[in-house]
Amino acid sequence: MAASSFTEGNSAEIVAERLARSDGSLPRFLAALVEALHRVVKETRPTPSDWRKAIAFLTEVGHASDDRRQEWVLLSDLLGITALVEEINSRRPKGATPNTVRGPFYRADAPRLPLGADICLDGRGEPLQVAARVSDLDGNPVAGATVETWQANSEGLYENQQPDLQPEFNLRGRFTTDAGGQFHYRTIRPKGYAVPCDGPVGQMLGAIGYPLRRPAHLHFIVRADGFETISTHVYDAVDPDLAEDALFGVKPELVGEFRRTGKQKNWSLDFTFVMVRARKDRRAA
Repeated sequence: MAASSFTEGNSAEIVAERLARSDGSLPRFLAALVEALHRVVKETRPTPSDWRKAIAFLTEVGHASDDRRQEWVLLSDLLGITALVEEINSRRPKGATPNTVRGPFYRADAPRLPLGADICLDGRGEPLQVAARVSDLDGNPVAGATVETWQANSEGLYENQQPDLQPEFNLRGRFTTDAGGQFHYRTIRPKGYAVPCDGPVGQMLGAIGYPLRRPAHLHFIVRADGFETISTHVYDAVDPDLAEDALFGVKPELVGEFRRTGKQKNWSLDFTFVMVRARKDRRAA
């Protein structure tokens, strides 16, 4: 039997039929993606020139991505896709620390440091003492948890944005909780920032007036055997951009109070991360 001719009316179905020849979740995902993309094309009716411009933009995004900078992650984050994937895959009971997007500036090779270490390697910024605890839903300490942290500096810039201006691994570290589930370290108070506008993603969205600012925050990933991994932020409660975070990450449970200590320009932050037991039917992170 001859194959059906490709028309505007049946375009998505024709592609979906070809994808259906393979089993698994990926072909199903691609079929749904094709259906959505074809629907958008039919609704917006771009010209061939418009479509070539869209392809050129995506090509620029690819060229701007490397081991130090992930422009594709930034695009996914700013369009709310990453946040939606996190929401779908990390539903947790009340009281547990929610996940947020990891962001484009994470590095998996942060150094392991002793408790109390200073992760600010250039001494620039107002000192901040972080004292935190990791517990389960019943309030029991989670000893031996691995905690990764990273953040922007006092100018709102990450170390891998300024490889020639900031020391390697500046404001990054990996710690292990003690027997009481606690960890502490020294750093500097971060500053909020606009997401990078020097690449194709920021330039395109900035040109249409899309919100591109992030409130000041610290990033954390908390891992422990038998528990779901937490990948999250802790936000500065007084930051003016809390209501319109460009990455859709602000939740009430993640807003922390940065308190003044005895010295005028010193700060402290106390926070508790609450983990939930891993479920065998939980989707892979």
